[in-house]
Amino acid sequence: MFQTTRCVAVMALACTASMGFAQSNKGEIRIAHIYSKTGPLEAYAKQTQTGLMMGLNYATNGTMMVAGKKIVVIEKDDQGKPDIGKSLLATAYADDKVDLAIGPTASPVALAMLPVAQEYQKILLVEPAVADSITGDKWNKYIFRTGRNSSQDAAANAAALDQPGNVIAMLANDNAFGRDGVKAAKEFTKKAKIVHEEYLPVGTTDFTAGLLRIVDKLKDQPGKKYISVGWSGAPTPFPKIAEMELEKRYGIKLATGGNILPAMVAYKNVPGREGALYYYFGIPKNPVNEAMVAQHYKEFKAPPDFFTAGGFSAAMAVVTALKKTNGDTKTDTLIKTMEGMSFETPKGTMTFRKEDHQAMQSMYHFKIKVDPAFAWGVPELVREIKPSELDIPIRNKK
Repeated sequence: MFQTTRCVAVMALACTASMGFAQSNKGEIRIAHIYSKTGPLEAYAKQTQTGLMMGLNYATNGTMMVAGKKIVVIEKDDQGKPDIGKSLLATAYADDKVDLAIGPTASPVALAMLPVAQEYQKILLVEPAVADSITGDKWNKYIFRTGRNSSQDAAANAAALDQPGNVIAMLANDNAFGRDGVKAAKEFTKKAKIVHEEYLPVGTTDFTAGLLRIVDKLKDQPGKKYISVGWSGAPTPFPKIAEMELEKRYGIKLATGGNILPAMVAYKNVPGREGALYYYFGIPKNPVNEAMVAQHYKEFKAPPDFFTAGGFSAAMAVVTALKKTNGDTKTDTLIKTMEGMSFETPKGTMTFRKEDHQAMQSMYHFKIKVDPAFAWGVPELVREIKPSELDIPIRNKK
Protein backbone atom coordinates (compact mmCIF):
# COMPACT_ATOMS: atom_id res chain seq x y z
CA MET A 1 0.00 0.00 0.00
CA PHE A 2 1.00 3.62 -0.52
CA GLN A 3 1.72 5.83 2.42
CA THR A 4 0.73 9.47 2.10
CA THR A 5 3.34 11.22 -0.01
CA ARG A 6 3.55 14.20 2.32
CA CYS A 7 4.14 11.95 5.32
CA VAL A 8 6.87 10.03 3.54
CA ALA A 9 8.63 13.28 2.66
CA VAL A 10 8.35 14.60 6.21
CA MET A 11 9.56 11.34 7.71
CA ALA A 12 12.54 11.30 5.36
CA LEU A 13 13.50 14.87 6.19
CA ALA A 14 13.00 14.32 9.92
CA CYS A 15 15.23 11.27 9.73
CA THR A 16 17.83 13.31 7.90
CA ALA A 17 17.69 16.11 10.46
CA SER A 18 18.07 13.75 13.39
CA MET A 19 21.19 12.07 12.04
CA GLY A 20 24.58 13.75 11.92
CA PHE A 21 25.66 14.01 8.31
CA ALA A 22 29.18 13.05 9.25
CA GLN A 23 28.01 9.69 10.53
CA SER A 24 28.24 6.53 8.51
CA ASN A 25 25.52 5.67 6.00
CA LYS A 26 25.25 2.20 7.53
CA GLY A 27 21.62 1.17 7.53
CA GLU A 28 20.66 4.02 5.18
CA ILE A 29 20.60 4.82 1.51
CA ARG A 30 20.93 8.59 1.18
CA ILE A 31 19.59 10.32 -1.91
CA ALA A 32 19.84 14.04 -2.62
CA HIS A 33 17.01 15.50 -4.67
CA ILE A 34 18.16 18.82 -6.08
CA TYR A 35 15.43 20.65 -7.94
CA SER A 36 13.86 24.07 -8.54
CA LYS A 37 11.55 24.32 -5.55
CA THR A 38 11.48 28.04 -6.38
CA GLY A 39 12.01 29.90 -9.64
CA PRO A 40 10.38 29.82 -13.09
CA LEU A 41 10.27 26.00 -13.24
CA GLU A 42 8.73 25.59 -9.79
CA ALA A 43 5.58 23.92 -11.15
CA TYR A 44 7.62 21.27 -12.97
CA ALA A 45 9.82 20.71 -9.93
CA LYS A 46 6.93 20.21 -7.55
CA GLN A 47 5.52 17.50 -9.81
CA THR A 48 8.90 15.76 -9.99
CA GLN A 49 9.20 15.73 -6.20
CA THR A 50 5.69 14.33 -5.80
CA GLY A 51 6.38 11.63 -8.38
CA LEU A 52 9.74 10.73 -6.84
CA MET A 53 8.36 10.22 -3.33
CA MET A 54 5.32 8.39 -4.64
CA GLY A 55 7.53 6.18 -6.80
CA LEU A 56 9.92 5.33 -3.97
CA ASN A 57 6.97 4.38 -1.82
CA TYR A 58 5.45 2.24 -4.59
CA ALA A 59 8.71 0.53 -5.55
CA THR A 60 9.41 -0.43 -1.92
CA ASN A 61 5.84 -1.58 -1.19
CA GLY A 62 5.35 1.25 1.28
CA THR A 63 8.41 0.45 3.40
CA MET A 64 10.86 3.05 2.06
CA MET A 65 13.49 0.32 2.53
CA VAL A 66 15.71 -1.74 0.22
CA ALA A 67 17.74 -4.72 1.44
CA GLY A 68 17.09 -3.71 5.04
CA LYS A 69 18.30 -0.13 4.52
CA LYS A 70 16.13 2.93 5.00
CA ILE A 71 15.87 5.34 2.06
CA VAL A 72 16.51 8.91 3.21
CA VAL A 73 15.75 11.73 0.77
CA ILE A 74 17.49 15.07 1.33
CA GLU A 75 15.84 17.91 -0.58
CA LYS A 76 17.71 20.97 -1.87
CA ASP A 77 16.44 24.01 -3.80
CA ASP A 78 18.68 25.13 -6.67
CA GLN A 79 16.30 28.04 -7.48
CA GLY A 80 16.89 27.33 -11.17
CA LYS A 81 20.41 28.82 -10.87
CA PRO A 82 23.43 26.86 -12.20
CA ASP A 83 25.90 28.14 -9.59
CA ILE A 84 23.59 27.20 -6.73
CA GLY A 85 22.88 23.76 -8.18
CA LYS A 86 26.59 23.09 -8.57
CA SER A 87 27.29 24.11 -4.97
CA LEU A 88 24.39 22.10 -3.57
CA LEU A 89 25.48 18.94 -5.35
CA ALA A 90 29.01 19.28 -3.99
CA THR A 91 27.60 19.75 -0.49
CA ALA A 92 25.35 16.73 -0.90
CA TYR A 93 28.24 14.49 -1.91
CA ALA A 94 30.85 15.87 0.52
CA ASP A 95 28.90 16.84 3.64
CA ASP A 96 25.59 15.00 3.47
CA LYS A 97 27.37 11.83 2.35
CA VAL A 98 24.64 10.92 -0.13
CA ASP A 99 25.04 7.75 -2.15
CA LEU A 100 23.60 9.35 -5.28
CA ALA A 101 21.69 12.41 -6.41
CA ILE A 102 18.60 13.01 -8.54
CA GLY A 103 17.79 16.20 -10.46
CA PRO A 104 17.78 18.93 -11.51
CA THR A 105 14.79 20.54 -13.23
CA ALA A 106 16.58 22.93 -15.59
CA SER A 107 19.10 22.01 -18.27
CA PRO A 108 21.54 24.89 -17.52
CA VAL A 109 21.67 23.73 -13.89
CA ALA A 110 22.27 20.13 -14.97
CA LEU A 111 25.16 21.14 -17.20
CA ALA A 112 26.79 22.95 -14.27
CA MET A 113 26.35 19.87 -12.07
CA LEU A 114 27.84 17.25 -14.41
CA PRO A 115 31.52 17.94 -13.55
CA VAL A 116 30.69 17.75 -9.83
CA ALA A 117 29.43 14.19 -10.19
CA GLN A 118 32.66 13.33 -11.99
CA GLU A 119 34.81 15.03 -9.36
CA TYR A 120 33.16 13.16 -6.49
CA GLN A 121 32.71 9.95 -8.53
CA LYS A 122 29.07 9.65 -7.54
CA ILE A 123 25.98 9.05 -9.68
CA LEU A 124 23.75 11.92 -10.75
CA LEU A 125 20.46 10.63 -12.15
CA VAL A 126 19.17 13.49 -14.30
CA GLU A 127 15.41 14.07 -14.15
CA PRO A 128 13.86 15.96 -15.87
CA ALA A 129 16.44 18.28 -17.56
CA VAL A 130 16.24 17.67 -21.32
CA ALA A 131 19.21 19.20 -23.21
CA ASP A 132 20.97 16.72 -25.50
CA SER A 133 24.39 17.81 -24.26
CA ILE A 134 23.71 16.34 -20.80
CA THR A 135 24.09 12.84 -22.22
CA GLY A 136 26.01 14.20 -25.20
CA ASP A 137 29.26 16.12 -25.40
CA LYS A 138 29.13 17.19 -21.72
CA TRP A 139 28.43 13.68 -20.45
CA ASN A 140 30.56 11.58 -18.11
CA LYS A 141 30.13 8.01 -16.89
CA TYR A 142 28.52 9.07 -13.60
CA ILE A 143 25.52 10.56 -15.40
CA PHE A 144 22.32 8.61 -16.04
CA ARG A 145 19.06 10.11 -17.27
CA THR A 146 15.48 8.85 -16.96
CA GLY A 147 14.11 12.03 -18.53
CA ARG A 148 13.84 12.20 -22.28
CA ASN A 149 16.41 14.20 -24.25
CA SER A 150 15.97 16.83 -26.94
CA SER A 151 16.57 14.28 -29.71
CA GLN A 152 13.80 12.03 -28.41
CA ASP A 153 11.44 15.01 -28.44
CA ALA A 154 12.58 16.00 -31.92
CA ALA A 155 12.43 12.52 -33.40
CA ALA A 156 8.95 11.96 -32.03
CA ASN A 157 7.67 15.31 -33.27
CA ALA A 158 9.26 14.73 -36.66
CA ALA A 159 7.25 11.53 -36.90
CA ALA A 160 4.12 13.66 -36.53
CA LEU A 161 5.10 16.85 -38.41
CA ASP A 162 7.87 16.17 -40.91
CA GLN A 163 5.90 16.02 -44.15
CA PRO A 164 6.61 17.45 -47.62
CA GLY A 165 5.11 20.91 -48.07
CA ASN A 166 5.11 21.76 -44.37
CA VAL A 167 6.83 25.04 -43.45
CA ILE A 168 7.88 25.56 -39.84
CA ALA A 169 9.05 28.38 -37.61
CA MET A 170 10.53 27.42 -34.25
CA LEU A 171 9.86 29.22 -30.97
CA ALA A 172 11.99 28.14 -28.02
CA ASN A 173 13.65 29.21 -24.78
CA ASP A 174 16.94 31.02 -25.14
CA ASN A 175 18.86 28.47 -23.07
CA ALA A 176 20.36 24.99 -23.39
CA PHE A 177 16.93 23.34 -23.39
CA GLY A 178 15.58 25.53 -26.17
CA ARG A 179 18.66 25.66 -28.38
CA ASP A 180 19.43 21.94 -28.07
CA GLY A 181 15.78 21.25 -28.89
CA VAL A 182 15.85 23.35 -32.06
CA LYS A 183 19.19 21.87 -33.08
CA ALA A 184 17.75 18.37 -32.76
CA ALA A 185 14.55 19.35 -34.55
CA LYS A 186 16.56 20.61 -37.52
CA GLU A 187 18.51 17.37 -37.60
CA PHE A 188 15.40 15.19 -37.62
CA THR A 189 13.39 17.34 -40.05
CA LYS A 190 14.04 15.81 -43.47
CA LYS A 191 10.95 16.65 -45.57
CA ALA A 192 9.49 19.84 -44.10
CA LYS A 193 11.28 23.21 -44.24
CA ILE A 194 12.31 25.24 -41.18
CA VAL A 195 12.38 28.91 -42.13
CA HIS A 196 12.90 30.70 -38.80
CA GLU A 197 14.19 30.23 -35.26
CA GLU A 198 12.95 32.52 -32.50
CA TYR A 199 14.54 32.39 -29.05
CA LEU A 200 13.10 34.19 -26.02
CA PRO A 201 14.23 34.13 -22.37
CA VAL A 202 12.58 32.01 -19.71
CA GLY A 203 10.24 34.32 -17.83
CA THR A 204 9.22 36.29 -20.92
CA THR A 205 5.89 37.98 -20.24
CA ASP A 206 5.22 39.66 -23.58
CA PHE A 207 5.53 37.33 -26.58
CA THR A 208 4.13 39.83 -29.09
CA ALA A 209 7.36 40.93 -30.78
CA GLY A 210 8.70 37.40 -31.15
CA LEU A 211 5.43 36.10 -32.55
CA LEU A 212 5.20 39.00 -35.02
CA ARG A 213 8.68 38.12 -36.29
CA ILE A 214 7.48 34.55 -36.80
CA VAL A 215 4.35 35.73 -38.62
CA ASP A 216 6.50 37.88 -40.90
CA LYS A 217 8.61 34.85 -41.86
CA LEU A 218 5.67 32.47 -42.36
CA LYS A 219 2.72 34.42 -43.73
CA ASP A 220 3.79 34.48 -47.38
CA GLN A 221 5.20 30.95 -47.48
CA PRO A 222 3.51 28.38 -49.73
CA GLY A 223 2.35 25.11 -48.20
CA LYS A 224 1.09 24.31 -44.72
CA LYS A 225 2.49 26.73 -42.17
CA TYR A 226 3.28 25.81 -38.55
CA ILE A 227 4.73 27.44 -35.49
CA SER A 228 6.48 24.73 -33.48
CA VAL A 229 6.89 25.60 -29.81
CA GLY A 230 9.43 24.06 -27.43
CA TRP A 231 8.91 25.95 -24.19
CA SER A 232 9.55 25.38 -20.51
CA GLY A 233 8.61 27.60 -17.60
CA ALA A 234 5.95 30.14 -16.88
CA PRO A 235 4.49 32.17 -18.46
CA THR A 236 3.96 30.21 -21.68
CA PRO A 237 3.36 31.63 -25.16
CA PHE A 238 0.20 29.59 -25.78
CA PRO A 239 -2.40 32.11 -24.56
CA LYS A 240 -0.86 34.84 -26.72
CA ILE A 241 -0.77 32.52 -29.73
CA ALA A 242 -4.47 31.80 -29.23
CA GLU A 243 -5.26 35.51 -28.78
CA MET A 244 -3.51 36.43 -32.02
CA GLU A 245 -5.70 33.95 -33.99
CA LEU A 246 -2.76 33.02 -36.20
CA GLU A 247 -4.57 30.28 -38.08
CA LYS A 248 -7.63 32.41 -38.81
CA ARG A 249 -5.59 35.44 -39.90
CA TYR A 250 -2.56 33.86 -41.56
CA GLY A 251 -3.19 30.13 -41.90
CA ILE A 252 -0.47 29.44 -39.32
CA LYS A 253 -1.20 26.38 -37.20
CA LEU A 254 0.26 25.49 -33.83
CA ALA A 255 2.43 22.39 -33.66
CA THR A 256 3.78 21.52 -30.27
CA GLY A 257 4.62 18.68 -27.97
CA GLY A 258 3.00 18.00 -24.64
CA ASN A 259 3.24 20.15 -21.56
CA ILE A 260 1.89 20.34 -18.05
CA LEU A 261 -1.89 20.38 -17.81
CA PRO A 262 -2.27 24.11 -16.96
CA ALA A 263 -0.31 24.99 -20.12
CA MET A 264 -2.50 22.66 -22.15
CA VAL A 265 -5.64 24.64 -21.32
CA ALA A 266 -4.74 26.77 -24.36
CA TYR A 267 -4.74 23.59 -26.49
CA LYS A 268 -8.54 23.62 -26.32
CA ASN A 269 -8.36 26.37 -28.93
CA VAL A 270 -6.60 24.09 -31.42
CA PRO A 271 -8.66 20.88 -31.71
CA GLY A 272 -7.23 18.41 -34.18
CA ARG A 273 -3.68 19.67 -33.80
CA GLU A 274 -1.06 16.95 -33.81
CA GLY A 275 2.31 16.51 -32.18
CA ALA A 276 4.24 14.14 -29.97
CA LEU A 277 4.60 14.10 -26.23
CA TYR A 278 6.50 12.48 -23.39
CA TYR A 279 3.55 11.59 -21.14
CA TYR A 280 -0.15 12.11 -20.57
CA PHE A 281 -1.83 10.21 -17.76
CA GLY A 282 -4.58 8.75 -19.95
CA ILE A 283 -2.30 7.25 -22.60
CA PRO A 284 0.02 4.51 -21.24
CA LYS A 285 -1.69 1.25 -20.32
CA ASN A 286 0.40 -0.61 -17.76
CA PRO A 287 0.19 -1.52 -14.05
CA VAL A 288 2.69 1.10 -12.88
CA ASN A 289 0.82 3.95 -14.56
CA GLU A 290 -2.50 2.66 -13.30
CA ALA A 291 -1.16 2.57 -9.73
CA MET A 292 0.32 6.07 -9.98
CA VAL A 293 -2.83 7.58 -11.48
CA ALA A 294 -5.06 5.95 -8.87
CA GLN A 295 -2.88 7.07 -5.96
CA HIS A 296 -2.53 10.60 -7.30
CA TYR A 297 -6.29 10.94 -7.64
CA LYS A 298 -6.67 9.58 -4.12
CA GLU A 299 -4.24 12.07 -2.59
CA PHE A 300 -4.74 15.17 -4.73
CA LYS A 301 -8.19 14.70 -6.34
CA ALA A 302 -6.51 15.31 -9.69
CA PRO A 303 -4.49 13.31 -12.24
CA PRO A 304 -0.70 13.12 -12.24
CA ASP A 305 0.99 15.45 -14.67
CA PHE A 306 3.87 15.48 -17.14
CA PHE A 307 6.71 15.63 -14.63
CA THR A 308 5.07 13.48 -11.97
CA ALA A 309 5.70 10.53 -14.26
CA GLY A 310 9.34 11.54 -14.57
CA GLY A 311 9.92 11.62 -10.83
CA PHE A 312 8.18 8.27 -10.49
CA SER A 313 10.38 6.82 -13.25
CA ALA A 314 13.54 8.03 -11.50
CA ALA A 315 12.40 6.30 -8.32
CA MET A 316 11.72 3.06 -10.19
CA ALA A 317 15.20 3.17 -11.74
CA VAL A 318 16.93 3.73 -8.40
CA VAL A 319 15.02 1.05 -6.51
CA THR A 320 15.38 -1.46 -9.36
CA ALA A 321 19.15 -0.94 -9.31
CA LEU A 322 19.38 -1.15 -5.51
CA LYS A 323 17.40 -4.36 -5.44
CA LYS A 324 19.74 -5.84 -8.02
CA THR A 325 22.79 -4.86 -5.94
CA ASN A 326 21.12 -5.99 -2.70
CA GLY A 327 21.51 -2.50 -1.30
CA ASP A 328 25.16 -2.05 -2.33
CA THR A 329 25.60 1.65 -3.11
CA LYS A 330 29.20 1.57 -4.32
CA THR A 331 29.33 3.74 -7.41
CA ASP A 332 31.15 1.25 -9.64
CA THR A 333 28.66 -1.48 -8.68
CA LEU A 334 25.70 0.78 -9.44
CA ILE A 335 27.14 1.85 -12.80
CA LYS A 336 27.72 -1.77 -13.88
CA THR A 337 24.22 -2.66 -12.74
CA MET A 338 22.47 0.27 -14.40
CA GLU A 339 24.20 0.13 -17.78
CA GLY A 340 21.77 -1.69 -20.06
CA MET A 341 19.28 -2.08 -17.20
CA SER A 342 15.57 -2.18 -17.99
CA PHE A 343 13.00 -1.01 -15.45
CA GLU A 344 9.26 -0.46 -15.35
CA THR A 345 7.82 3.07 -15.27
CA PRO A 346 4.46 4.81 -15.81
CA LYS A 347 5.47 4.95 -19.48
CA GLY A 348 6.21 1.23 -19.65
CA THR A 349 9.66 -0.28 -19.92
CA MET A 350 12.68 2.02 -20.10
CA THR A 351 16.26 0.88 -20.70
CA PHE A 352 19.47 2.76 -19.92
CA ARG A 353 21.58 2.75 -23.07
CA LYS A 354 25.05 1.49 -22.16
CA GLU A 355 26.91 4.00 -24.32
CA ASP A 356 25.52 7.21 -22.78
CA HIS A 357 23.18 6.11 -19.97
CA GLN A 358 20.18 7.74 -21.67
CA ALA A 359 16.89 6.02 -20.89
CA MET A 360 15.36 4.79 -24.13
CA GLN A 361 11.60 5.10 -23.95
CA SER A 362 8.37 5.39 -25.86
CA MET A 363 6.91 8.70 -27.02
CA TYR A 364 3.34 9.34 -28.09
CA HIS A 365 1.91 10.81 -31.31
CA PHE A 366 -1.27 12.64 -30.31
CA LYS A 367 -4.16 14.65 -31.72
CA ILE A 368 -5.93 17.24 -29.57
CA LYS A 369 -9.61 16.75 -28.86
CA VAL A 370 -11.94 18.88 -26.76
CA ASP A 371 -13.64 17.09 -23.91
CA PRO A 372 -15.92 19.19 -21.67
CA ALA A 373 -14.94 16.99 -18.72
CA PHE A 374 -11.40 18.44 -18.78
CA ALA A 375 -10.18 22.04 -18.56
CA TRP A 376 -7.37 21.33 -21.03
CA GLY A 377 -7.16 20.11 -24.61
CA VAL A 378 -6.96 16.33 -24.34
CA PRO A 379 -4.13 14.62 -26.28
CA GLU A 380 -5.75 11.59 -27.85
CA LEU A 381 -3.31 8.83 -28.78
CA VAL A 382 -2.68 8.37 -32.49
CA ARG A 383 0.05 5.81 -31.92
CA GLU A 384 2.83 4.90 -29.53
CA ILE A 385 6.27 5.58 -30.99
CA LYS A 386 8.45 2.76 -29.66
CA PRO A 387 12.10 3.27 -28.67
CA SER A 388 13.15 1.05 -31.58
CA GLU A 389 11.59 3.59 -33.98
CA LEU A 390 13.55 6.52 -32.56
CA ASP A 391 16.99 6.59 -34.10
CA ILE A 392 18.60 8.67 -31.35
CA PRO A 393 22.28 9.49 -32.01
CA ILE A 394 24.94 8.74 -29.43
CA ARG A 395 26.43 12.20 -28.95
CA ASN A 396 29.01 11.74 -26.20
CA LYS A 397 32.77 11.87 -26.66
CA LYS A 398 33.32 8.10 -26.86
